[in-house]
Amino acid sequence: MEDEPKSKRSVRQRADEIKPFRCKNLIAVIEDPTDIANIGTIIRNVNALGVEKVYVVDPRRSLPDDWQDLRERRSISKTSVSAVKWTFVKRFDSTEACFDYLEAKNFRSIVTSPHVKGKASIFLNEGDYTAYPKLAVWFGRENTGISDLAVERSEMCVSIPMFGMIESLNLGTSSGIVLYEIAKQRREYQSKYRMRNKRGERDEPLPTTLPPRDAR
Repeated sequence: MEDEPKSKRSVRQRADEIKPFRCKNLIAVIEDPTDIANIGTIIRNVNALGVEKVYVVDPRRSLPDDWQDLRERRSISKTSVSAVKWTFVKRFDSTEACFDYLEAKNFRSIVTSPHVKGKASIFLNEGDYTAYPKLAVWFGRENTGISDLAVERSEMCVSIPMFGMIESLNLGTSSGIVLYEIAKQRREYQSKYRMRNKRGERDEPLPTTLPPRDAR
């Protein structure tokens, strides 16, 4: 260990520090993105906010199947500010295939959209995102939004309250806002309980925030 380069030691130390803060069984799903830069931005948000994984529905096969190949893609690495090196990413050929995979592993899904008809819909601040032991949060295509199939197979639709003349946000911004709220709730929950339904209460809650860098 003494011979390990300083940079590797600092990376290892950082990885150990953030491990308790990752939100287990929380996945962000990007459905059919058209702009490769948005994939990188969401990967950056996911990594920074402690979300566990990213799934990408990619029917045009613009991304490689192999994660190692993806990590070496300059376009993704640049826009994610290298977060793709530290984030698990899996691609799917279709929305149906992704839902089948998630449901086989007992994940429930919610979709995000400012306007959805015929589906339970709530504002972001109204939701309890600890109710699902395993949760996938779907973000739709930049220009057309979430698909009808994703809405049909999800539990509900979540939207961000808007108070200005503009009633939409870009994908990078909206994913950051939504994932921050959901991850915050789930992190607070897992700091108190080891299991679902508020069972296995911890004798001493885990911390929910890291101390400032200059204090470590």
